[in-house]
Amino acid sequence: MNALPQQIIAGQKASLGNLLAFQGALLDGFEKLVDLNLKVLKTSFDDVSKKSQQAAQLQDVQEALSFAAALVQPNADQAVAYGKDVYALVSDIQSNVSKITEAQLAQCQQQIQDAIEQLGKNAPAGSEGAIALLKSSLATANSAYDAFAKSARQAAEVAESNISAATDATLKAASEAAQAGQAATTGTRARRAAA
Repeated sequence: MNALPQQIIAGQKASLGNLLAFQGALLDGFEKLVDLNLKVLKTSFDDVSKKSQQAAQLQDVQEALSFAAALVQPNADQAVAYGKDVYALVSDIQSNVSKITEAQLAQCQQQIQDAIEQLGKNAPAGSEGAIALLKSSLATANSAYDAFAKSARQAAEVAESNISAATDATLKAASEAAQAGQAATTGTRARRAAA
């Protein structure tokens, strides 16, 4: 029975290591999100400064309309790109946390299996059926978890694929709308110039 307390201590050390890895993954993700937000903020300030200077130099209404139409496309592209970056960060954090959780669960399963083996060695005669039932129950639970984890991974892959397709479609639609707006503005200028 001396091996069981050692296994418990080893399990606790492993659990502590996993907890620290989990916290590290969350802090790393938070750090990346803060870095992304700071970059977006800096870029936004630079863009506002440039656009403000350009706006101050506008001469007539036509230039103002063209300028306003040109503002829409970059903002839509930036918003979609930001959303994509945030989704990628969250997805990466989720993936890291899932790996840590799966490792923790595998360790727990191994500890339970080792405890059942140890119990089986020290069990009184005639308890083989109970030990076999425990082993069978553990195998069934492990199998059910594996099926659930596989389904969850597949669902995450499908969701990521769908989000990527939707983002691409949104970017394409925004680009086409901006081009149509610019073409309409150019056509209006040409008609006014001809008149």
